[in-house]
Amino acid sequence: MQFSSRLIEDAVNAFASLPGIGKKTALRLVLDLVQRPTEDSVQLARSIAGMRENIQHCITCGNLSDQTVCAICRDRRRDTSIICVVESIRDVMAIEDTQQYRGLYHVLGGVISPIEGIGPADLNIDTLISRAKSEEVEEIIMAISPTIEGETTIFYLNKQLADTAVQVSSIARGVSFGGELEYADEVTLGRSIVARRKL
Repeated sequence: MQFSSRLIEDAVNAFASLPGIGKKTALRLVLDLVQRPTEDSVQLARSIAGMRENIQHCITCGNLSDQTVCAICRDRRRDTSIICVVESIRDVMAIEDTQQYRGLYHVLGGVISPIEGIGPADLNIDTLISRAKSEEVEEIIMAISPTIEGETTIFYLNKQLADTAVQVSSIARGVSFGGELEYADEVTLGRSIVARRKL
């Protein structure tokens, strides 16, 4: 791809470094920004810079937040007796979109994968165990993608939670084995949460 401007080329390369955006899409975005008023580009840059500087992980659940504790954990309307354990922040968003779950969350930050060098110490597990020992928590739902790594993680967490009084359940497998939770449709994912089973 030939560029008449080094500035355009740099901007295209920056956009193309994002997941799911190829060079052609990146060029389209850059050319669109060039055609817009300068304020639009400045506002976009400010928004991205502000996000990177101020976004943080919730100290309770690990979700992304503007504050020390995220909006979900602060919401008094949520059922604090249930914690839904997920791999990533995108899974929280996917489950929230179903509007079938009103409990709290816990983001692990991945799954146990010896091949990739990811062990229990690399995940947000200690905080989950501490939360499970709270008197309020009665159930922990394992909403982890049904892969070999996901099942390994569920098995490990179940063993770690064995000494607590909480009931451990798993979402129903309307989600196909080997599939990614974030790509499941809202109806299937919502039914999986509602029809969860004990482990």
